Amino acid sequence: MQAMAAAVQRRSVARSDERLTERDDMTTTQGAATTTSGQEARQHLLSRLPVTQRRELLAGVWTTVLEGGEGAPVVLLHGPAGNATHWMRVIPELATTHAVIVPDLPGHGESQLADDDGTLDVARVVDWLRELIECTCPSPPTLVGYALGGAIAAQFAADHGDRLDRLVLVDALGLTGFAPTPEFGLALEEFLARPGERTHDKLWQHCALDLDGLRAQMGEHWESFAAYNLDRARTPGASAALGGLMAQVGLPAIPVAQLKRIAVPTTLVWGRHDLATALPIAEAARDRYGWALHVIEGCADDPPIEQPAALLRALHAAMRTGGDR
Repeated sequence: MQAMAAAVQRRSVARSDERLTERDDMTTTQGAATTTSGQEARQHLLSRLPVTQRRELLAGVWTTVLEGGEGAPVVLLHGPAGNATHWMRVIPELATTHAVIVPDLPGHGESQLADDDGTLDVARVVDWLRELIECTCPSPPTLVGYALGGAIAAQFAADHGDRLDRLVLVDALGLTGFAPTPEFGLALEEFLARPGERTHDKLWQHCALDLDGLRAQMGEHWESFAAYNLDRARTPGASAALGGLMAQVGLPAIPVAQLKRIAVPTTLVWGRHDLATALPIAEAARDRYGWALHVIEGCADDPPIEQPAALLRALHAAMRTGGDR
């Protein structure tokens, strides 16, 4: 875990230095083309989603938020090096029955820290989420956190459960120290060090059980999905935020005593073939805390992208029952 944290932080510093060198050599036109390419990829991903987009200043973070639908509110938090568009295969159906709120996490996607020091610790991220819920949810929402978003959601629920209706943790980090399989860990380190099409696809060969099948399902959206992921991974501010959030929130285990304070009805949803946080970790959490567990077949560690229909069934079940505690 320490090696992974060091790799994330080394990546942040190295990319910042590299980008400064590149900026000296690039013309204004080249810089604009790079930015335009990333924005075009994001807009393509958003173009068919039933959402509007706005920005809010939350805990010192200029936060981009997608909103759509009507009904009981559901807040969706994405994973590390992701952004709100990673929920694009879930949002359309969920928005037919619920008010859906989907932020870019601090320093991810189009969300940017307003201050200069870039510090992102647990307390600040919990404050960020509290302010997000206050300004977007007229009633306590179902909070759904995937991977890093799951660790943030669990930290929030431990101390602010009264602000939530239900909690759903999808292949969440934080239930134990981050310890992916060696192959997954190597692919992640290579992508962080050298973000490119090859390292992106190599990482996704571990994130998805069937990458070729996933690419075929997503069609032209896969190219925009990969392009925007790469655009963000190559951005110094985004990589620095990723390093800070992972070191503070994603990599360490949340103390058992803190997780035991979660009183809101809680459901775990897990891909059977998750190589980042293996299924036995979720099974142990189910047994220890009395949480419900839904296992998604034919899935590695990213149900929102790889198995959205199965994830939606699990979400609707969790919101109907609140988990079988």
